[in-house]
Amino acid sequence: MNVRTSANTSRRRFLQHASAIAVPAWFLDRQASNLFAHERSPNARPRLALIGCGTMGTSDGKLAQRFADIVAVCDVDASRVEKAKLHFKGADGFEDFRQVCDLPQIDAVINATPDHWHTLVSARVLKSGKDVYSEKPLTLTIDEGKRLRQIVGDTKRILQTGSQQRSDETFRLAAELVRNGRLGKIETVRTWLPTGLREGPFTSAPIPKELNWDFWQGQTNAIDYIPQRCHQRFRYWWDYSGGTLTDWGAHHNDIALWGLGKDHTGPISIEGKATVEPIPGGYTAASQFRIHYIYDDGIEHFCQNTTANGRSGNITGKPGPGEKYHGVQFEGTHGWIYVSRGNVLEASDLALITQPLPENAHRLEVSNDHMGHFMEAIRTRKTPITDVEIGHRSASLCHLGVIAMRLGRKLTWDPVNEHFEGDTQAAGMLSREMRPPYNWDMV
Repeated sequence: MNVRTSANTSRRRFLQHASAIAVPAWFLDRQASNLFAHERSPNARPRLALIGCGTMGTSDGKLAQRFADIVAVCDVDASRVEKAKLHFKGADGFEDFRQVCDLPQIDAVINATPDHWHTLVSARVLKSGKDVYSEKPLTLTIDEGKRLRQIVGDTKRILQTGSQQRSDETFRLAAELVRNGRLGKIETVRTWLPTGLREGPFTSAPIPKELNWDFWQGQTNAIDYIPQRCHQRFRYWWDYSGGTLTDWGAHHNDIALWGLGKDHTGPISIEGKATVEPIPGGYTAASQFRIHYIYDDGIEHFCQNTTANGRSGNITGKPGPGEKYHGVQFEGTHGWIYVSRGNVLEASDLALITQPLPENAHRLEVSNDHMGHFMEAIRTRKTPITDVEIGHRSASLCHLGVIAMRLGRKLTWDPVNEHFEGDTQAAGMLSREMRPPYNWDMV
């Protein structure tokens, strides 16, 4: 782990140290071969289906293959199904996820569909008596998360959200340091997210013969096929996602909640604005934005996109470590800690991150392999590290930012009852009308 300290923007020092809790590769290999040895013969491996065979889905499936067999793949794009069958030898191919959910030989499902399909697919999987690993953000709306939480409770199935930073030792250490008072009283948390795409206008095109475009659009309004709306770029359209605020926000804002110990609640006040308008006829999700959250204890949370050349400290003018382009910074009366991917942990004072926590310190749940943790939860029936409540609250924080940004005014939120106070227009944005037949009837 690279540990960096910075007292100002011109002074940097690095410290290398090994983690005492890292899981060795041989242990993971042994777990992969023996995890389900007592449950099934001859090879003692659970049988999984992959729904959504894009880049992320294929990656998730390969991670799962260390522990399980992928026996079915599903996508509304037939070309992706064929590619997935090459990766996962012997898997049967499907277009309709409902057929997959009804397969009796399936034990669990990886849901790597676009964001606007996450909830309906996960709900159908759960109601089919199977466990699900669902990519983040967990939902398209806050009301979807509330319904999905109820379904998990009713079915008693396992749901793991793909917010894998909770299975990263560096993020966990940062959260533990904050939770144990290393920074004194926390005053501010900042999350920097990648800048989204701002392009357009786009024109319609013939629908590729291998793509079921109507099925792909699902609950959203049916429109002519535009290549830039589909597959990897779907998240830059408000119809299907919320831009990088819901994409990367589901990672870094999740860590903000984890460190603050607020991952079962949310803010009481939200303000937001897009700092650059979308191009007419182009992507509709804000590419550049600033969001200001306030929690019930007065802690302020600033979330914004990065600048082109690095992380921006422009929210309040306070300098940050500077070089990393996205991540999470906690600030308290004793200093600040910044954490990002690539085992980056930085602080205003080296001692803040190198001095060991006392033996009686509050420790967070340890997971060093996010997919492996899901497999362990399947076996033990224990609540996974990013269960439905964690996924719902992290997604809700991002959705609240999107709603405030779209309305352009300060909103008051009740995180206990999960409703806006005195704002019927904002309340109407907690859910979206679903286009038949792609609605709750599919579940």
